[in-house]
Amino acid sequence: MGNKTMIVSSLLISMLVMVAQAEDPYLFFTWNVTYGTHSPLGVPQQVILINGQFPGPNLNTTTNNNIVINVFNNLDEPLLFHWSGIQQRKNSWQDGTAGTMCPIQPGTNYTYHFQVKDQIGSYYYYPTLGFQKAAGGFGGLRVNSRLLIPVPFADPEDDYTVLIGDWYKKGHTALRKQLDSGKSLGKPNGVLMNGRQGKVGDDSVEPLFVMEPGKTYRYRICNVGLRNSLNFRIQGHNMKLVEFEGSHTQQALYGSLDIHLGQCYSVLVTADQEPKDYYMVASTRFTKYHLRATGKIRYTNGKGPAFDVLPEPPVSWAWSLNQFRSFRWNLTASAARPNPQGSFHYGKINITRTIRLANTAGTVDGKLRYAINGVSHVDPETPLKLAEYYGAADKVFKYDTIGDEPPANIDTSDKITLAPNVLNATFRGFVEVIFENHEKGVQSWHVDGYSFFPVAIEVGTWSPERRKNYNLLDAVSRYNIQVYPKSWAAILLTFDNAGIWNIRSESLERAYLGQQLYVSVLSPERSLRDEYNMPESALKCGIIKDMPIPPPYSS
Repeated sequence: MGNKTMIVSSLLISMLVMVAQAEDPYLFFTWNVTYGTHSPLGVPQQVILINGQFPGPNLNTTTNNNIVINVFNNLDEPLLFHWSGIQQRKNSWQDGTAGTMCPIQPGTNYTYHFQVKDQIGSYYYYPTLGFQKAAGGFGGLRVNSRLLIPVPFADPEDDYTVLIGDWYKKGHTALRKQLDSGKSLGKPNGVLMNGRQGKVGDDSVEPLFVMEPGKTYRYRICNVGLRNSLNFRIQGHNMKLVEFEGSHTQQALYGSLDIHLGQCYSVLVTADQEPKDYYMVASTRFTKYHLRATGKIRYTNGKGPAFDVLPEPPVSWAWSLNQFRSFRWNLTASAARPNPQGSFHYGKINITRTIRLANTAGTVDGKLRYAINGVSHVDPETPLKLAEYYGAADKVFKYDTIGDEPPANIDTSDKITLAPNVLNATFRGFVEVIFENHEKGVQSWHVDGYSFFPVAIEVGTWSPERRKNYNLLDAVSRYNIQVYPKSWAAILLTFDNAGIWNIRSESLERAYLGQQLYVSVLSPERSLRDEYNMPESALKCGIIKDMPIPPPYSS
């Protein structure tokens, strides 16, 4: 009897081990979010720290890891974090936007649990509420390839994250009040690189990174700023572009890269110059003012300081457009799975719907607002996702407040409607989205929950005849796209990720004042195959707070 018991027990233990081994690995983090005082532009100001760090800690993950982050909110205002570029497959519950989650209240905590499912690449995270990103709270997020999946370049000696972005000396609450009063923020006060402005010619400034002569390093550069596109370059060195926003690219050398708001690029840099110090430079683009940040790279056993003469940036947005057109998808490389990226032939899929989105600026009751197709989004007290899940959508918002085309008089009409802006989309529909920029500044757009194929950016007005110019072979799959002045950009994507997802301007001012919308993608099956149930730990607020939980989805 005893032997039988031992055998059964051994079998049970073996089965449990097999189950544990079959599940993808877990990474656990605890974040203590607080205020602190730093002087990134030489003036003491309040910033947001994560575990005492500004910027926040890098998240180093691998494809399919389960990420568990227990966030303690020790600020004096509500808080949410968004994981920019992480698709949250079947799981918009963890996306961290005001339309998908109730906020983490001051003095409380919430545990995010999401999977970096079938993704690789370079990303970042940041706080989404109350203009808090202007105070920090952002950090790098990398998703490494699994060991069994080939990568189209040799392992670098090290892997560095470079967070660049414009910055204001005013605190985020003062900036928020200025926007709430109806006034634009205007020119930033500077640019930061990993939380520092840098100082050319000051030999006492410590290097951000160190390189050994002859070795090759990976640099992941993300524009985490608020307002401006930036150009990034490294004194005396070329950069080999290998990946951006989750896709391996055809490899090419660049002397500098235009990195627009919200975008992340990954390059290889070889330490093949005289051993000394060199400057990295990030400077504003497409503006009448010139702001920059610098950071040092030091060669080991270097013999001298960096030259004070910095490499010049490019001058026109035509140069930037041509650079965009030079980017190509690496069709033979694997991404998160063994099959080549190019095995997905997006150019052969029939388009089921065309959505044209035009951004505009105007005023409502004398206050500045930004809009999409004439509607300026406002966040209701009840998150859109929760209202929909609880069957209370009609009490919170209306679907399709805007149409699939902008109003014919959008350039001459000053009418802007304030409302939650929610589009209804068909699950698994293959959609063409046209971003139309009728204004004089460069726009940058982000789509949550998906990657898409940017098949064209052109000057002028879009029409169906322009499709003949689309790149239907090797456009680089990504989640963010810029649109130049008086121009348009076309993207193609499949709405195959059930949930509610944010499409927004990456200009924080414009998004805060309404240039964003949500897309509702409902699976008609209400099945766990397509979407997870609301987590038991989900925070509840607004009109659904005391409502009974709906029946769970079936398996």
